[in-house]
Amino acid sequence: MLTAISRYGARVLPITEELVAGCKARGEFIQGPQIAEFEAAFAARHGLAPAHAIAAAYGRIAFYYMLKALDLPAGSEIIFPSLTFWVVPELARVAGLTVVFADVDPKTFNMDPDSVERLITPQTRVIVPTHLYGLPCDMDRLLAIAGRHNLTVIEDCAHALGATYKGKPVGTFGTGALFSFQTLKPLNCYGGGLALVADPVIAANVRRQVEALPWPSEKRVTDRLLMGRLQRIFMKPWVFSISLFPVLWVSALIDANPDVFFWEKIRSLQPLPEQYTERFPNVQAVIGLEALKHLDEWTSRAQANAAHVNQTLAGIPGIQLPLAPADRTHVYYQYCVIGPEGPKRDELVVRCVRRGIDIETLHVDVPPDMELFGTVTAEADGARRAAQAMQIPVHSGLRRDQIDRVARVVRSVLEDA
Repeated sequence: MLTAISRYGARVLPITEELVAGCKARGEFIQGPQIAEFEAAFAARHGLAPAHAIAAAYGRIAFYYMLKALDLPAGSEIIFPSLTFWVVPELARVAGLTVVFADVDPKTFNMDPDSVERLITPQTRVIVPTHLYGLPCDMDRLLAIAGRHNLTVIEDCAHALGATYKGKPVGTFGTGALFSFQTLKPLNCYGGGLALVADPVIAANVRRQVEALPWPSEKRVTDRLLMGRLQRIFMKPWVFSISLFPVLWVSALIDANPDVFFWEKIRSLQPLPEQYTERFPNVQAVIGLEALKHLDEWTSRAQANAAHVNQTLAGIPGIQLPLAPADRTHVYYQYCVIGPEGPKRDELVVRCVRRGIDIETLHVDVPPDMELFGTVTAEADGARRAAQAMQIPVHSGLRRDQIDRVARVVRSVLEDA
């Protein structure tokens, strides 16, 4: 039987169940002291005092609280990259702001500073550099632009915890930053997120908003942990091979896309969903505290896997490998290759799937092309090109023999393109 390799791999602590049981035994499943300890450890990793890190139910809602704390005039413009997760700009609209989309550089998948500067108007107040797929943006140029126009910078670090720009961690360049702890993210807390805020006044405002929220129910958190456990079970190669992979294999034959059933429904987020407006529970903070101890090891494994795939795929005509400039570190939340576009790209993906390598074609969105955002000011030609990338599994859970198989199969398919 063909053993398939999933595109995703959750970073899982072997003692997760013991940590959860310990919280329940101490009566600290929802509320407890480890929330503050986790915030302090996260802040310390970024060279900040504990008060500057505020855990929240989601990274996206931590971003929303930062926007509210800025107290911007209604209709103020906020610039996002045209390649990003739709939820983040949608929450800016819920906060009363006008979203504008700058183009991305298809070589890095990140915000193009030239596009940003072209789109600035007297109403522009905020820039949101998104360190997409784990590669930091060109922060020198973006900060220089922000400085010239007196703009606030909030970094989207959902993909990039552990990455650095010129030796400095992402999330420490602007006024604030959002981080995500969803199951597949660099730090897996089975959900949740965090606002890292350099300005103490804004940090205190964000904390007041969070502390005014209700605690989640024990059932909601238990269900969240159960869903995370099921996800990691189904990502194991032998389980994936006999469960989800056959669906993908058949779908590839009939040109179907079962992924749509796993995506979050694209919709207005006004009013805010109930699960957004709750606090981050103690049990997830306990998991996060322990996971932080392993973050650098996990990152190193993903980087080593990416280096092996780079070496194997090097020299194939017409194929663009992920760019990692010398002044920054890439943590490879996703490993993206750009090659042929359109039907030819889809054909290559199908051929990889048929040989047991689960390849994804688009992990994030091009919001300017979404009906949700209507007619917005946007530049997106580079984003549309970058959206043609094929995302190849290099996650830290892959053994050397598995990553070698991924690299060999992908090279074989690409060479025949």
